[in-house]
Amino acid sequence: MIVETRSASFTRTRRTRRSGALRGLVRETRLDPSQFVYPLFVTPGVGVREPIASMPGQFRLSPDQLAAEARELRELGVRAVLLFGIPASKDPLGSGAYAQDGIAQEAVEACKQADPELAVIADVCLCEYTDHGHCGPLTATGEVDNDAALELLARTAVSLAEAGVDVVAPSDMMDGRVGAIREALDGSGFEQTPIMAYSAKYASAYYGPFREAADSAPQFGDRRGYQMDPANVREALREVAADVAEQADIVIVKPALAYLDVVRAVRESTDLPLAAYNVSGEYAMLKAAAAQGWLDEERAVLETLTGIRRAGADIVITYHAKEAARWLREA
Repeated sequence: MIVETRSASFTRTRRTRRSGALRGLVRETRLDPSQFVYPLFVTPGVGVREPIASMPGQFRLSPDQLAAEARELRELGVRAVLLFGIPASKDPLGSGAYAQDGIAQEAVEACKQADPELAVIADVCLCEYTDHGHCGPLTATGEVDNDAALELLARTAVSLAEAGVDVVAPSDMMDGRVGAIREALDGSGFEQTPIMAYSAKYASAYYGPFREAADSAPQFGDRRGYQMDPANVREALREVAADVAEQADIVIVKPALAYLDVVRAVRESTDLPLAAYNVSGEYAMLKAAAAQGWLDEERAVLETLTGIRRAGADIVITYHAKEAARWLREA
């Protein structure tokens, strides 16, 4: 008699067979529109809906257009927006960022009037507002003056809080800006306004379409002096730890796709809510490939967003928010 034997050290891994309802039961990472933040670019004027060439499906909008956006997002289950203001004029100090009647402040008020329950997050930076395109005022030698920038960033955060913003999101990467903003908000009676800090923001080539959309490209040099080296992970953890110590409420890793290892490392280093920014270049690449018929856009987008969530992000800031919400609802 021939007896089949199997070594005690042999272990067979059985792949779970997934179909129908079982697939949902065993899924480890879930996508939901409530996890998305939708960025919006707001420009002065009335009736403005200007397409952004490098970001198909995205627009520069005047404040009166935001009510329709809020209604659509509510129907789709997307409950948060991130506002970027594009001023009518710029100056060396970026004064439009902290003006009481600035475009971002007007946009905040328009969003809250349209839907008081919409979570309105506003970018806090000066690069869209300075005529030189850097994230703070310049010294006589043409370098960004970190300490002078802190005062202006704090003023910007307070002015947005006065306009009714729910969350301020400093994206400038100046040293000490979270602490300066927290102190200014607390001193102005906005102790409950959270700070969503761009804690690990890399000097990335993937920002190109955004700089066209926001008209924020530097007029000289680049931002590698204050944004992070794409080669560094441990530096990201130090930056996150510094922002946590300065009382950040949410931390961001930006960009997302080329930095999923950073998202995972940050997730393991802090219990604070973690956002990852699926940036303009990442969006534009998928749009371009889909337009050429080189990939299935729906599957590629949802796979991308799932990967960002799987890496550890609680929140995904993404230009795909609307279409992803539709696809998830249809599925």
